[in-house]
Amino acid sequence: YYLLFVFAGCRLLAVELTSSNTKPVVQEFQSVELSCIIKSTVTADPRIEWKKIRNGETSYVFFDNKMQGDFATRAEILSRTSLVIKNTTRMDTATYRCEVAAPSDTKTIDEINIQLTVQVKPVTPRCVVPKAVPVGKTASLHCHENEGYPKSTYSWYRNSEPLSPDTKTNTKFQNSSYSLNPTTGTLVFHAVHKGDTGRYSCIATNDAGFAKCEEQEMEVYDLNIGGIIGGVLVVIAVLVLITLGICCAYRRGYFANSKESGE
Repeated sequence: YYLLFVFAGCRLLAVELTSSNTKPVVQEFQSVELSCIIKSTVTADPRIEWKKIRNGETSYVFFDNKMQGDFATRAEILSRTSLVIKNTTRMDTATYRCEVAAPSDTKTIDEINIQLTVQVKPVTPRCVVPKAVPVGKTASLHCHENEGYPKSTYSWYRNSEPLSPDTKTNTKFQNSSYSLNPTTGTLVFHAVHKGDTGRYSCIATNDAGFAKCEEQEMEVYDLNIGGIIGGVLVVIAVLVLITLGICCAYRRGYFANSKESGE
């Protein structure tokens, strides 16, 4: 009984913290509560401190009974120990440490870490679509945005219809020879055909929302071999005529200098 009494007494004299949520997630510009609760203490007025740890650097959030830095205008202490951050930004994503010092307790200090994640909606992605590609050639389409958090994944659409990542399982795209990378947003046609002509758009998505770029037209055309050969022959003929003209002019003395001509 004595040992039990001593053990119970030590627990009562030790400051102890707990939290209702150690990994809160919130969208940017919303408010969030970082829960820090004193589970036990005998100290009447314990000292409360909050610190922010981001990229290996530690800074004060609440110290000496007042908010520090930019938190002074958008944060407050709730229920003596919990921290409420208003109008959160992406820079608030960090580890927050609640520290309580209770001099009257046997164990005078306790702390608890809260990992805050601020999700950011994607911005309109930048889409690059070639305007015209000859049949049988390779075509690369790119889609990317770098504002969203967590990082966005990407999906492509042709004529407002989603392109399946797996062409083998979808009969609509079995004739297409493309590969789609949802992580990088790259869509590659290894050998385009006429059926790949259409309006292409891309959507960037993460846990906070999505954003879409405007549709862009890609045309797949046949190579006119006869026309190309004819064009080359015309260019050769023009060059031959120009050369003959220069030679004739030279022979007739149009390129003679003033000393030779006397003029």
